[in-house]
Amino acid sequence: MPAAMPAPPRQILFGVAYYPEYHQSERVNLDLDLMADADITVIRVGESVWSTWEPREGVFDLEWLERVLDAAHERGIAVILGTPTYAVPPWLQTAHPEIAGERRTGEKIAWGARQEVDYSHPAFRYYAERVIRRIVARYAAHPAVIGYQVDNEPGLELLHNHGVFTKFVRWLKERYGDVDTLNREWGLTYWSHRIADWSELWRPDGNTFPQYDLAWRRFQALITTDFISWQANIVREYALDDQFVTTCLQYPRRGVDDRTVFENLDITSGNPYYGMQDRLAHGKELSQLNYWTTTGVAGLFRQADRLYSSKQGRYLITETNAQAIDAAESNHPPYPGQLRQAALAFVSRGAAMIEYWHWHTLPYGAETYWGGVLPHSLVPGRVYREVAAIGAQFAALGDALDGFVPDADAAVLWSTPSRYAMQFMPPFSRDGRADDKSYEHIVDAFHRGILDAGGQSRILHVEQAAELGAAELAARFPVLVAAGAYVLTDAQIDVLRDYARLGGHLVLGPRTAYADHEARARVQVAPPGLADAAGVSYEEFSNLETALPVSLEGAGSAASGRLWVDGLRPDTAEVVARYHHPRFGDFAAVTESVWGSGRITVVGTVPDPTLAADLARRLLAPVRTPFGAVPEAVTISSGVAGSGRRYWFVFNWSGDAAAWSIPADAVDAVSGERISADTELALTAWDVRVFTQTEEAGA
Repeated sequence: MPAAMPAPPRQILFGVAYYPEYHQSERVNLDLDLMADADITVIRVGESVWSTWEPREGVFDLEWLERVLDAAHERGIAVILGTPTYAVPPWLQTAHPEIAGERRTGEKIAWGARQEVDYSHPAFRYYAERVIRRIVARYAAHPAVIGYQVDNEPGLELLHNHGVFTKFVRWLKERYGDVDTLNREWGLTYWSHRIADWSELWRPDGNTFPQYDLAWRRFQALITTDFISWQANIVREYALDDQFVTTCLQYPRRGVDDRTVFENLDITSGNPYYGMQDRLAHGKELSQLNYWTTTGVAGLFRQADRLYSSKQGRYLITETNAQAIDAAESNHPPYPGQLRQAALAFVSRGAAMIEYWHWHTLPYGAETYWGGVLPHSLVPGRVYREVAAIGAQFAALGDALDGFVPDADAAVLWSTPSRYAMQFMPPFSRDGRADDKSYEHIVDAFHRGILDAGGQSRILHVEQAAELGAAELAARFPVLVAAGAYVLTDAQIDVLRDYARLGGHLVLGPRTAYADHEARARVQVAPPGLADAAGVSYEEFSNLETALPVSLEGAGSAASGRLWVDGLRPDTAEVVARYHHPRFGDFAAVTESVWGSGRITVVGTVPDPTLAADLARRLLAPVRTPFGAVPEAVTISSGVAGSGRRYWFVFNWSGDAAAWSIPADAVDAVSGERISADTELALTAWDVRVFTQTEEAGA
């Protein structure tokens, strides 16, 4: 890690990915004038066009970008310079077909898209290093350049190339030492899979062992982390001290661990796309739009919280919706106001930059219908005007949010190994097929419950929680949700036990701690390592084909459990929720127990939104804001800036206006208007406003 990492920007950066090379006519000055008029302060350039930088092998054209950087600098627009290694030029794949990635052993990925290469291959690294050095050396000293994005959305493929498998076997040798240890740890006696020599280890294509797959997935993530760190180290040989180095992640990628990939980078960056239109209506649950997008308000906020989790700090959004995104059949541009809502939602959860994909909608290529700020006509329209309004608000906020830290009423654990394990052996099914989003279904249910109850979450990687330690966790987070944390070490289980013992309220959910670090089912009473502390155990579990009604103590609303039932049998724990069912009614749905100075709640099902919110209200301390009881479609997110001032972001996730009387004084953070107690606060359809405390309250 670099000795002194550049700090996040003091002002919120606001910008677009900009590709003048994709235009059919010259219009750089016109584009940048329009950007300046819209208060755009940053552009990202250069990462998609290796064949423009190096049109033929060893022949470089580095000067074409200078006019763009000069024009941007003249207008006060900063630049993030990308390395072009994710889109390989035809001359390279023709000269070196051996660098093609393989999705299965011996089956090369067909050329014609992007990210088709094995980026651990020495030949690819040779050419990649050469072009990186030429580009960065040429532009590192340009005054417009504030940072670098290395590669783009890495981890798309799980690489089955011979060289990758050879490195995997070497890694296993270092990890396990000898084949006898591997046989024992992976249980290779099963189905006669014991090996006598490392050369007998089979390829991953037909593998059925979850232990093998978890090691394979961990190794794939290491390849990606190594590749990005390798690039970052090259760039840092040329970068100035105040220039940052990052990459951008598309978080669903299967070949990446976001926590490790950012360890050697200066700041987290990511590309959260989200469902728009009615998919942002409060309480709506609609089907997934496509691979790229989440659905619902909770999905939007979960993406924001995941970005914060990678380094437990502020982050950059390098791509997000401007208009409709993805394929030609997916056309859902935002309703008026939704772009501003989403931008400020990300800011309220730690974003230090909002950057749209992208400036202008392309007339050709795979992304013809990924809408930019400008439509195909290139004539500024409604989206441009809305973007300009957001830019004006960010300009008005200035550096007020410098050092901003989002509030957290609860911490939610994230376990990348558990996600890997549940992708290989999913506990849930969907439409008759194994559902490889099983892990996300569990975590998202609890995360959404906190949001719907008016609370806010901090997502913590399990490894980060263990690094903090039980005492610090208990001091920072009154509630810690460990749901779906299937793969845990003994030491990580001990942290959970001690967290509750020291005064925290621990929430366990389906599959928590069921497997050890090798994804082996623990030979212990479930929940393993926690049954005595929780005062409850189970020996059987069942999938649910339909939702199961649940009655929760103290809650009058109709709630249900979904997908799963752990057959909870309380010992010393109190039953606080039960199922309405002739068989599953024999089990508790939710239990609570005292453990040391804290408490442990065990949830034996995946809660539906009603049950999740009811549980969260039971767990969380009353959320205190100056706004009193708000209308149903209104949510509030908050945090504290480096100045010590608290800011509230108030959202109306509805096509109807909302109004209510606020019981305390506040200040509109954008306009500076003072709002006295008992004033009616109005939000239009799909509106958001930002408030801060009065000077008197700050004192």
